[in-house]
This record gives sequence, structure tokens and C-alpha cells, in this order.
Amino acid sequence: MTARRIGMLRAAVWASTLGWLAAAAGLAPALAATGSVRVVVTKAGFIVGAGGGSGTLSFHGRNYPLSIRGMSVGVTVGASKTRLIGRAYHLNAPSDIAGIYSAAGTGGAFGVGDDAVWLQNAKGVVLELKGRKLGLEFSAAVSGIEVSLR
Repeated sequence: MTARRIGMLRAAVWASTLGWLAAAAGLAPALAATGSVRVVVTKAGFIVGAGGGSGTLSFHGRNYPLSIRGMSVGVTVGASKTRLIGRAYHLNAPSDIAGIYSAAGTGGAFGVGDDAVWLQNAKGVVLELKGRKLGLEFSAAVSGIEVSLR
């Protein structure tokens, strides 16, 4: 092996070692975590729907109370109460869940119905929630909700 090749090999080993050390020291970007969410939302409306509720974010072994406010514009008729559970993806801190989420879709309930929703806020947090809706409601609307920590 020539001296030049030995020098190149040493440089490659050092660069690799420094990369691993930087990652171990926390200089690499942190990976976002996932939390679990439970929410209860009550909604009523005719054309414009309004609703609100509360919930809990469980994240890194702690529970954080949530406040939910929402509105939909489009065809909304009736009233319902929905219990949702699911996941909050891409959280770096509990406060990342706060913000305005939007969705467009259709749904309905007569007595009891299933509901599923996928929402995203400006921080990139994605809520994937599923649950049961109780009441009499039909909606084909653009919806927005505001989630805040209490």
C-alpha cells in the first residue's frame, strides 16, 4: 500500500469517526416522537356548524389537558357528540400539538356512527383520530379546529 493510499484511508476513518461522535453528542437532528390523544367533541349546526370539547395528550409518560374549538362551513345539519382516540405524530414537545388544524370531508351519524379524521397543523403535527359519533348529524363541509394546551 502506498503512502498516499494510507493517508486517504486514515482521512476516511477520521471523517467517519467524527460523524459518529457528532451524532452521539446530539449534533444530529432529533427524531420527532408520537403521543396518544383522547378527545370528546360536541358539535351542532345548520349550514355553519360550531363545536368544542376537551381531551388529553399523553406524551413521554405525562398527560397534558387539551381544549378543542372548531367550526365548519358548508352543509352541516344536526348535532352530535364524538369520542375520538388516536395518535399525534411528529411531536418534538407537548406544545407542538397546539395550533389550527384543517380538513375537508363528509361524515354522518344517525344514532351511532364511526368517525375517522386526519388533520395537520402548521408545525407538521398530524392527528390521526378514530372513534364513535352519537347523535343525528350530516356534514359535507370544510372544517377547522383549534387545539390548545390548558
